[in-house]
Amino acid sequence: MSIEKQNQGDLKIKQKFLGAGQTPVNSGGVSRGTNAKLAGLAASDNTSALQAVILEKKLKYQEKLEGAQLKTEIKRARLGGDKALTIRRRFTNNAIASSMWMCGLLVLVILASIGYELIRRGIGIISPYFLSVSMKGVYGGMEAGGIYHAMMGTLLITLVAAAISVPLGLLVAIYLTEYAGNTKFAKLTTTLVDVMTGIPSIVAGLFAAALFTMVIGPAYRSGLMGAVALSVLMIPLVVRSSAEMLRLVPNDLREASYALGVPKWRTVISVVLRTSAAGLVTSVVVAIARIVGETAPLLITAGMFDAINNNVFSGRMETLPVYIYQQYTSTVSCAAHAVNCNPTINVDRAWGAALVLVFAVLVLNLGARFLAKKLSIGK
Repeated sequence: MSIEKQNQGDLKIKQKFLGAGQTPVNSGGVSRGTNAKLAGLAASDNTSALQAVILEKKLKYQEKLEGAQLKTEIKRARLGGDKALTIRRRFTNNAIASSMWMCGLLVLVILASIGYELIRRGIGIISPYFLSVSMKGVYGGMEAGGIYHAMMGTLLITLVAAAISVPLGLLVAIYLTEYAGNTKFAKLTTTLVDVMTGIPSIVAGLFAAALFTMVIGPAYRSGLMGAVALSVLMIPLVVRSSAEMLRLVPNDLREASYALGVPKWRTVISVVLRTSAAGLVTSVVVAIARIVGETAPLLITAGMFDAINNNVFSGRMETLPVYIYQQYTSTVSCAAHAVNCNPTINVDRAWGAALVLVFAVLVLNLGARFLAKKLSIGK
């Protein structure tokens, strides 16, 4: 009796699933054949109730696939078919690739034109004499004088600015990435650093001038004042770029160090800084290259000086950007029968100094790449 009831129950389940597994009207010929085959298998006497359930699931999955296929066919029909879709994709891809190539070529043309103009107008005055003498005693249109005092001023002021900015910037970056977390003070510090990144350079010069005026006096001018002004511009750059480099260090390295019992400060020094050393060096050099060409803050702080001054704590110092500005804005008028007077000598000196400055920035960037390659782990 129980066997007959079970057979009757299996028959009802099969009939139910046969009704649920009817082939949709919009299905293709292949799908109708598949569903008919499944329905015939479900109707056979050798199929149990469990197998009927499995077949019912297969039927529903098949209907779902048919619906998705139907939607895809309708979409392709609206777009014009596979051929139209392929043509559209190829056209879009070629258009975007062509625009990228055009932008890259445009940038290369601009850079090449700048380099060509610098070399064409500045190479003629470059000589050992021009690089080894100052402008002391040179006046009018005399074909004499050089940029040695400006090069020394640029070197000394940049070194002092880097000595102020690099430790402070790295310490702030380490604090933000390793210790601060998501505290309100960390968010406030990050916001202030972002704001400082976008301040005009003249504001940094005014800040340094006001600071030294309050501390020492209004008549004080020195390379140190210019270095402080440049450090105001350099610190946020070092903080932002160094923090990004530190965040790239995998947390697995930190956790492995902690698992070995190494304290956090030692982990930061030996693991985090060592791993990101290449990126940190690149960040510092990029920040130095950013400030080495500043003119406005140095006009207010270090001023102009035509002689050699190697003391950054006393007296005015001239830098290459200020020298270029001074020479290019100075006009020379020669008399009719003047001897040793060149009316374009100041402009020639400005182009020569600009070529030297660009070459110095190029050397800095190449040096940064070399150091980054040497400091990279596994190289």
